[in-house]
Amino acid sequence: MGLPERTHTRRRVRGLRREEVAELAAISTDYYVRIEQGRLAPSPPVLESLSRGLRLDGDQRTYVEGLVGQAARAGHRRPPRRSARPKVHPHLTRLLGQLSRTPALVFGPRLDILAWNPLAAELLCDFGAVPESERNYVRMVFTDPVMRDIYPEWEDVARTCVEVLRMEAGTNPTDPALTALVGELAVADQQFRVWWAEHRVAHQDFGSKRITHPLAGELTLDWDTFRYAGAPEQQLVLWSAEPGTADAERLTGLAHDMAPSP
Repeated sequence: MGLPERTHTRRRVRGLRREEVAELAAISTDYYVRIEQGRLAPSPPVLESLSRGLRLDGDQRTYVEGLVGQAARAGHRRPPRRSARPKVHPHLTRLLGQLSRTPALVFGPRLDILAWNPLAAELLCDFGAVPESERNYVRMVFTDPVMRDIYPEWEDVARTCVEVLRMEAGTNPTDPALTALVGELAVADQQFRVWWAEHRVAHQDFGSKRITHPLAGELTLDWDTFRYAGAPEQQLVLWSAEPGTADAERLTGLAHDMAPSP
């Protein structure tokens, strides 16, 4: 980290001491302690120094800046209450109905599953069989055995879910539905509890996942997220495969098998 070696002290635990973080950020230890304890919101230059000293990546910086923004606004105005589960925008509903060969989902806040098309249900899970109050992607990843079966790299998927949810918590720390979801999963699953305590964050708009389907076999599909300007908290997620690949053929075959007979 570029700190001078201190041979006269023995480090009992991993990580930086408070005075070392303060030194990296060029501030006093007392000033840093007040920031760490939430008694003082850092100025933009100090926040930049802390982020640089702690080597935060882009997602981590976004998360920290959101927390500082929330702290700065606290007491000045009451945060708006978010509806527990918004209704999917009609335009997105119409679009889902037109995507017959592309698995598609609509996520709301907290990765609530607001809508889906038949091919997404066939590929991943029969979302209609899940009670609406429990129709949350993170909850299903941790509590539904089907989700553990379809994702061979389940642990990677689950950890990413926790990181995305942690990012959401930094943006909306007063959301009661989010608090309830985190509490429920922390009690229900030890791995969630451990990963949540790590405070890792992520923001993902695209990626790929390997899926094991009982009929189509194993597929590696790309997914892309599109935020709808008419409802910024709603995201359209599309799954696809590279044309000409075996994955594309399996996905096309799955859509063909679902097509109604003429």
